[in-house]
Amino acid sequence: MEDLNIKQLTLGMKTIAEEKNLPEETVMSVIEQAIAAAWRRDNGEREQEVRAELNINDGSAKVFVAREVVEEVGSPAHEISLEDARKEKADAELGDMIEEEHTVTSFGRVAAQTAKQVVLQRLREAEREVVLAEFEDKIGTVVNGVVQRVEPRVVRVELGKAVGILPASEQIQGEYLSPGSRIKVFIKDIERENRGPQLVLSRGNTAFIEYLFRQEVPEMETGAVEIKAIAREAGRRTKLAVVSTVPGVDPVGTFVGGHGARVNAVMGEIGDQEKIDIITYDVAPEVFIRNALSPAEISRIQLDEKTKVARIYVSEDQQSIAIGRGGQNVRLAARLTGYELDIEAAKPSEKKPDTKPRKNAEDSLFSAIEASSDADE
Repeated sequence: MEDLNIKQLTLGMKTIAEEKNLPEETVMSVIEQAIAAAWRRDNGEREQEVRAELNINDGSAKVFVAREVVEEVGSPAHEISLEDARKEKADAELGDMIEEEHTVTSFGRVAAQTAKQVVLQRLREAEREVVLAEFEDKIGTVVNGVVQRVEPRVVRVELGKAVGILPASEQIQGEYLSPGSRIKVFIKDIERENRGPQLVLSRGNTAFIEYLFRQEVPEMETGAVEIKAIAREAGRRTKLAVVSTVPGVDPVGTFVGGHGARVNAVMGEIGDQEKIDIITYDVAPEVFIRNALSPAEISRIQLDEKTKVARIYVSEDQQSIAIGRGGQNVRLAARLTGYELDIEAAKPSEKKPDTKPRKNAEDSLFSAIEASSDADE
């Protein structure tokens, strides 16, 4: 590619456009960027403002180098004096940009190599952009994918023509994904950074859980039940606050499903190492906090609405349950309710409210029945 033949490039442009399924204007723009980069490599400086124009009719190319009109030239590659500028353009003023035209015929070997690299890199980006544009309206949905490659910090997932990335922060902790396995992924975003557009996927976010439940709970579509809040530590535990809008409908039972079928279907996708607590939402913060901290039994709650702090009193035997392993239960309950929760041991006098009197009454009733039946015998 020592002699950069513009005519050959022009002919190649149509082929590239067809092969890569890209508009000809895109490919033309890529080639123009490559010519500008090659010219800069051969004749200019890295930071120079250079643009190229391709004439597809006669297979020629022109390069335009822009320089700013200044009083005193510090950098000839970027600036031009007013006197010189007026030779190019009679009405030039300070601060104007003057373009100098050059006709391109050929480049040296190194510059031709630069052009080739630019073409390859930009074409890859353009191709990815076209593919990812199809996913623009799928952001916020869940799609099926195939694990392509597992790397230390990222898992690459194939979604038809596109490949998305599942960063470590979006993975389910402890989940082992092997190349070739089929998985569901949440399309989180399309990030456009220096390395070109990236399709960012997730399995560890709360929206993924919500989507999975939506698939299993048809009552969510009708609006009979809804999820009010989700707090999740992917791979460990999820707390789901649910509510019913229809009298007589048990929201927790609706989400759990007969024999736990619905919650088990969700766990089948995320792995049964992650526990799912489904609790009833309540507009009364105190009731909601009690529910959120289940299975712990709460003696008393002291609320501060202004600071959003709740002091929770529990008996000693309930303290570790309320806090949970590594503070997980209280941490997720706090995220779910929006309150800072402080767990404290209750004084002996306020240990466990009347949460179990009925059981005791039942026990004594059974004892009485047993006693009378023994006597009858």
